[in-house]
Amino acid sequence: MKVKICGISNRDDALLCSRLGADALGFVFYPQSRRYIEPENARSICRELPFFTQKIGVFVNAPAEEVNRIAAEVRLNGVQLHGEEDRHFIAKIKYPAIKALRITPDFDFRQLEEFGDCTILLDAFHPLAPGGTGRSFDWYRIPSKLRDRVILAGGISAENIEEIYRNIAPVAVDLSSSLEARPGKKDPRKVTQFMEIIQHLNRSENAAFCAGTQLERKCET
Repeated sequence: MKVKICGISNRDDALLCSRLGADALGFVFYPQSRRYIEPENARSICRELPFFTQKIGVFVNAPAEEVNRIAAEVRLNGVQLHGEEDRHFIAKIKYPAIKALRITPDFDFRQLEEFGDCTILLDAFHPLAPGGTGRSFDWYRIPSKLRDRVILAGGISAENIEEIYRNIAPVAVDLSSSLEARPGKKDPRKVTQFMEIIQHLNRSENAAFCAGTQLERKCET
């Protein structure tokens, strides 16, 4: 399972998360957010990150021209759209896109079909904030056939990641507030604890897969 850590606003947090094995880091370019970062500062941080750490910009109802401009300036690998953007808007974006959908109690998961092959992130709905609230939703409502296609966000932490890993198994998880000491500042202890758990789970799954593969080969011979 891949891990994206969002709300990166300073160099130390970025380097720590990358060093501990985060697959992607998220930079929030939504001025109303407490985790907002100026594009110039994000670009400076991205220059120091390893090539294989994905740099993702988070936008909320920004014009397509602005999304493309900032993505180019910061040299992002992709963008995450956390507003009311539809497939026609996404078609104007020149970078790989993640479309965030906020899950209400009556959410119809057939809405995912509207976005075709676009990567989907599922987050909890909050009436006053587009994301980063730490709230979760009922993950078991996600249809089984969709679970390995989505990124899961909202209320994910060291306390529930094993349940998510074993029972929901999304392609990736996206965390922000649960790893913070305060908005915009990560807690090294929380980040370390979470990444150690996810790496243990990944190693266990890989070991089980290898053992199964070896058994199949023996049976064939």
